[in-house]
Amino acid sequence: MPFEFGDVVLAPFPSTNQMAVKQRPAVVVSSRAYNAVKLDVVIMAITSQLHPGASLGEVFIVDWQSANLLKPSAIKPVFATLEQKLIVRGLGTLQAKDQSALRAAIAAVLG
Repeated sequence: MPFEFGDVVLAPFPSTNQMAVKQRPAVVVSSRAYNAVKLDVVIMAITSQLHPGASLGEVFIVDWQSANLLKPSAIKPVFATLEQKLIVRGLGTLQAKDQSALRAAIAAVLG
């Protein structure tokens, strides 16, 4: 079954300098249609390191418990593409309000 926009997964996420990879929660931002025909998936990093006031493109996850995250978390404006087979497992799904906030953040980052 293909992943969908808003699915929260556990995946090996590369650092921005490409020197290391860390297994961490991430959210799928590519569409179900894309994920059904491609071997890869586009994701954004999720962090539990929260700072006061969201920066451009950052989304505080309001309903983090429903997404099966262990603690309050935020989506970072950092994208990665990886093969779907590298995803360790699915964790949950963002609720509608969090998905809407994510779509707005992606628009702010990508234009």
